[in-house]
Amino acid sequence: MSSSPLSAVLPTTASAVVTKAVAGSHVLKVKGYSLIKGLGVGKFIEFGKFSVGGSSWTVRFYPDGGPGSDYCADWVSIALFLLDPNPTTDVRANFKFNLLDQAQGKHVELNPQPGMRSFSNAKTGFGQDRFIKRMELDESTYLKDDCLEIRCDVTFALMKQISKVAVEAAKTQFVAVPPSDMHRHLAALLSGASGGGEGSVDVRFEVGGETFAAHRCLLAARSSVFSALLFGPMKEKTATCVKIEDMEPRVFKAMLHFIYTDSLPEMDKGETTVMAQHLLVAADMYNLPRLKLICEHELCKHVDGSTVDTMLALADQHGCRGLKEACLSTINFTRNLKETTAKIINKIIVEAHHSLS
Repeated sequence: MSSSPLSAVLPTTASAVVTKAVAGSHVLKVKGYSLIKGLGVGKFIEFGKFSVGGSSWTVRFYPDGGPGSDYCADWVSIALFLLDPNPTTDVRANFKFNLLDQAQGKHVELNPQPGMRSFSNAKTGFGQDRFIKRMELDESTYLKDDCLEIRCDVTFALMKQISKVAVEAAKTQFVAVPPSDMHRHLAALLSGASGGGEGSVDVRFEVGGETFAAHRCLLAARSSVFSALLFGPMKEKTATCVKIEDMEPRVFKAMLHFIYTDSLPEMDKGETTVMAQHLLVAADMYNLPRLKLICEHELCKHVDGSTVDTMLALADQHGCRGLKEACLSTINFTRNLKETTAKIINKIIVEAHHSLS
C-alpha cells in the first residue's frame, strides 16, 4: 500500500519528558558542640531553612542519636527534611552529608550515603542514623574549638512534559545564535564615559569628592528615582553635575556598574559583606529591586551571632523579608542552644548534689 503524497507535509505531533537536574549545597555549623551532648536520644537541633531548586529544606542534627531504637545509641544522627512538599507528587532527591576535616581543610564523606529518596507530602525526612560515632567525633580532626561543620549536598530532578508539532521529521540547525552580550557593550559605554570620552555623556555626579560621568536616558530607564531626578521638575533636570550626598564613591561606582550591566563588579572577598550592606541601602534609595534582592541574598549567607543584630536592623529599615527570616532563624537557634545548655548545667548540678548526698 503506497503512502499518500500529503503525508510528507502534514503536521505530526510529538511529546517528550525533559528532565533537568537541580543541585545545591548548604553548609551547617555546630558551634558549642560539647554543650548539646546529652540532649537525649531522639532530641534534635534544627537548622534554618535553605533553598534548592525553589524548594525549601532543613536539616535536623541529633547529637545523641535519632529516634526509634538503640541501633544508633552511640552515634550522632542527621536527617534532611523537605519543608514545602508538592501535594500531588513526591520529590525524589539524592543527597549526602560531608564533614569538614579541619586538618585537611576539605569536606569528606562518612559511611554509606542515603542515596535517592522520595520526600512525600507527609514531610518525611531521611538521613543517616549512624553518621559518626560520638566517641570517634570527640577524638577526631572534625571537631575543632568545639565546632564542627557539615555540608549537605542535594540533587533532584525536575521533569517537564512538553508537546510540539513538527512538519519535518528532523531539522538541521544551520545557524547557532550566541548568548546576548549587550552587557559588555554597555560596560564599555560606561568605561568610556569614566575615561573621559565625551560621546553621549550628558550628566556627571559628584560623590565624596569624585566625579562620575553617565547617560541620563539609561539611568532613567533603569531607575524611577533617577528618572524623576533627571527629567522631573527638580533643578537637576538641567544641571550637568549632580551632587550625591550620604554615599561613598565606591558604592556609587558599583551601583552604576549594576545599572549598566545588570551585574555586580568584582570585589575582594573580605569586603563583599560590607559592600552588600551599602549597596542594599543604595538600591532601596534609587528603586533598584533586583540589586536589592541580590544584596539581600548575599547578606543571608553571612548572618551569625556577631552580625545578627546589625542585619536585623537593616532588614527592618529597608523591608527585607528574607533577610529578616534569616536573622530570626539565627536568633531562635541561639536561644534554643542557651536553653539546652542551661538544662544540661542544671542536670549536672543535680547529679553532683545527689552524688555528694
